Amino acid sequence: MSEARKPWHGVLVATALPFTDDLSVDYDAFAEHVRFLADNGCDGVAVNGSLGEYQTLGEAERAKVVETAVQAAPEGFTVMAGVGAYGGLQVAHWAEQAAEAGAKALMLLPPNAYRANTDEVVDHFRHANKVGLPVVGYNNPIDTKVDLTPALIARLGEEGLLVGVKEFTGDVRRCYEIRELAPEVDILIGTDDTLLETAMAGAVGWVAGYPNAIPRSTVELYRLATSGDVADLPKAMELYRDLHSLLRWDSKTEFVQCIKLSMDVAGLRGGACRPPRGPLAPEIHERVVRDTEAALAKGYR
Repeated sequence: MSEARKPWHGVLVATALPFTDDLSVDYDAFAEHVRFLADNGCDGVAVNGSLGEYQTLGEAERAKVVETAVQAAPEGFTVMAGVGAYGGLQVAHWAEQAAEAGAKALMLLPPNAYRANTDEVVDHFRHANKVGLPVVGYNNPIDTKVDLTPALIARLGEEGLLVGVKEFTGDVRRCYEIRELAPEVDILIGTDDTLLETAMAGAVGWVAGYPNAIPRSTVELYRLATSGDVADLPKAMELYRDLHSLLRWDSKTEFVQCIKLSMDVAGLRGGACRPPRGPLAPEIHERVVRDTEAALAKGYR
């Protein structure tokens, strides 16, 4: 993989999951969405993450989501499967299922059933690594209450238990510390509204939310921000400023509903969420619609 793009690099869209009117998974619509993202310049999809509402899926549904994405993906398009679970045995199960389905990488949260200690976090990642696929850590201490600190990431990297980390804290200063302590671990942008800052800190991937709704423009933003060419920076800054009010919704508690609503406004298939996620409050709904329409009116797609 020295010359080819590594499967965890580039724009990997954390895919929203479409449901039918009775809240069954619409696998045909999901496959169409995967193909749509590939056709519009994305490098892959990260399925069964928080945006894909994996916590609300049954075992058969969760397995079929990975299988559907792999079957829909064109050649060279990454499917990175989320294998997060409360227990290490479940993590191992989902890692095996993803490997058998043809996923090219795994994404793993630390244990989030309780506040695990450092040794328990390391053991959790060992379970994911049993199948031999590259593992990207997902650091979201806001929700999981377990922080993949730069020192812990360095330990995981030294043991070969992760190849990269999706950094969701929003604190870009941590990226520089990770690069100092764990130069072998790649940084992936984890929050849409810190894209430019994290790209400047050396990110080589983006586990992305808003490409679900406007893939071409957000992919362009990522390419400009990570090109390494200072001549691209003014255009990147212009795009970032124009889109930031929209990208900001990716970091809100209601991010799944917000991104699905933006997809609906953009003429795509967003739709409802499964409980416990309910409808957006009217004032938030109005603001998301306004921000999405503003982006579309400027030609962002």
